[in-house]
Amino acid sequence: MRLEAGCQISFEAEAPTPVILMLRPRSGDGQWVIREEYLLDPSVPVTEYTDSYGNLCQRLVVAPGAFQIKTSAMVETADCIDTRPGAVYLPAENLPESVLQFLLPSRYCPADQMGNLALEIVGDCAPGYDQVEAIRSWIQTHIKYAYGTSNASTWALETVEKRTGVCRDFAHLGIALCRSLNIPARMVVGYLYQLDPMDLHAWFEAFVSIGDSLSEGRWYTFDATQEAPRGNRVTVAYGRDAADVAIATQFGPMQLLNLEVWVNAAAPTHVTDNSTDPSTDPSTNE
Repeated sequence: MRLEAGCQISFEAEAPTPVILMLRPRSGDGQWVIREEYLLDPSVPVTEYTDSYGNLCQRLVVAPGAFQIKTSAMVETADCIDTRPGAVYLPAENLPESVLQFLLPSRYCPADQMGNLALEIVGDCAPGYDQVEAIRSWIQTHIKYAYGTSNASTWALETVEKRTGVCRDFAHLGIALCRSLNIPARMVVGYLYQLDPMDLHAWFEAFVSIGDSLSEGRWYTFDATQEAPRGNRVTVAYGRDAADVAIATQFGPMQLLNLEVWVNAAAPTHVTDNSTDPSTDPSTNE
């Protein structure tokens, strides 16, 4: 499906404030960026770079006063996400070096403290994809989705204790449980078509074998906020946890005033074929 996805963010800065933004999707697995628009009001100089996870980041300094960002992108997305029940676990010695960092505990994902719960959840599931799906299903059925029940400092252990959270907390818990089983997992943020209520969204991916092979693997999508696999996602950023994928990281006094998010089906593009119309054939004109 072709989607129009974007957001409008309003800030108020008390002083000149350096900011790193992470709002631009890039073409990759499951998505193709057709066009983009990125508007800043007031306009300020921007420098863009690619971070260590491949995310497109924008550096700028916000002047004192009101500041607004509006981004939008037309993206061709996959209608379904790939699934691979039965895909096997990849031992650490078979993992690509770039994937190894996603085995380690991180700020919001204390994998080293969650092994017992993970083993209880997965039971006798075959190591690999089936274990991750058991984790996703457990979170979806045992953790209540509720706004206002967590904050920017909530980590996976608190989510287990409170049994409530939002998409960010669901993703952190899934990541921590996977890593405790030595399955690489990473956080993803972006947009999901027909998300209710509409907002920026977070989910996680796990790295397992592409089949029965112990030498090749790939990332698969898991979303514990949804009852069944859903496609039509626009990925904006990847990271170890929320600390790596913040849409705005500020280095000074700046207050978020408003955030509006939209994901709409784009109108199909119609191409008129006049090849059989004699009036459009130059050879018929005298």
